[in-house]
Amino acid sequence: MSNKNQSSGEFAFIDWIQQQAGRGSHLTLGIGDDCSIERQHSDHDLLTSTDLLIEGVHFQHQWSSMFDLGRKAAAVNISDIAAMGGKPQSLFLGLGRPANIALKEIEEFVSGFVEEAKRYGAVLAGGDTCGSPGGLMISVTVQGVVPTGDAICRQGASCGDAVYVSGTLGDSALALHMLQAGRQPDPFLAERFHTPTPRVGLGRILAQRQFATAMLDVSDGLLADLGHILKASNVGVDLEVSQLPLSDAFRQALAGDPTLIDLALAGGEDYELVFSSPLKDLAGQLGRICPVTRVGTVTSAEGIRILQSDGDLYHCQRDGFDHFA
Repeated sequence: MSNKNQSSGEFAFIDWIQQQAGRGSHLTLGIGDDCSIERQHSDHDLLTSTDLLIEGVHFQHQWSSMFDLGRKAAAVNISDIAAMGGKPQSLFLGLGRPANIALKEIEEFVSGFVEEAKRYGAVLAGGDTCGSPGGLMISVTVQGVVPTGDAICRQGASCGDAVYVSGTLGDSALALHMLQAGRQPDPFLAERFHTPTPRVGLGRILAQRQFATAMLDVSDGLLADLGHILKASNVGVDLEVSQLPLSDAFRQALAGDPTLIDLALAGGEDYELVFSSPLKDLAGQLGRICPVTRVGTVTSAEGIRILQSDGDLYHCQRDGFDHFA
């Protein structure tokens, strides 16, 4: 951004962001200095994660409004805090703006980002802006807190634990599949793709009640992300494909093309929680907070066996998303 006109330049834009973001009670100092200052308490652990979203890799500018893209950029990072059972507090946003994106569009993006952060009790606490010679680049760092020792990590799953998934799977991947084919997904699928819901409430309950032994959010696909738990915990899993939670919209598409089940297994960007638990009846206990479905059982074997209803093995033809593949 040019510095020639301060009223419309980078620093005026940062002032505008500061006004939009407001202040968080946990911050001694927010936007406006080299660093934010955040109070720490001895009875809580600080969670920090960071993420990149790059135009042409994670999103296509023409598929989404800038407001919804801002919401998604915040939500997918807040989801990482949810996956540890934490409470989100601060987000830091870096933007690389290409010349073909007007300042008004960037303002819409920030408005969506701030609105989504506030939805979960978090605040935009800082960041950076610069020009980009290519597409739009978005860098987000998120911080949250969890009572000391309560964070749910990837390791911890034990043989015999049940495996659960929140919400439904495959909706976002199906929407992307349709967009790539030049078709417009219905409003439900579009919402699942453009503005995913981080399961903060569910994650916090699972941590507070110590229901989950291992957990993460489904960003790269159920098989890939479940595989991270298995590797960290040195266990395997029997996954029942007939038990995968599917929305009505997904089932309708599946009836016309049974191969779409692979999108529920490996499509990615669901941002649901997958977790293991020694408790076998959590669906009934957690249903009022968020629907959860038991989809498998942790075993002592290596890897993931996908079982069909007749007991035969199912072989998924997709891999989870890998940026370096």
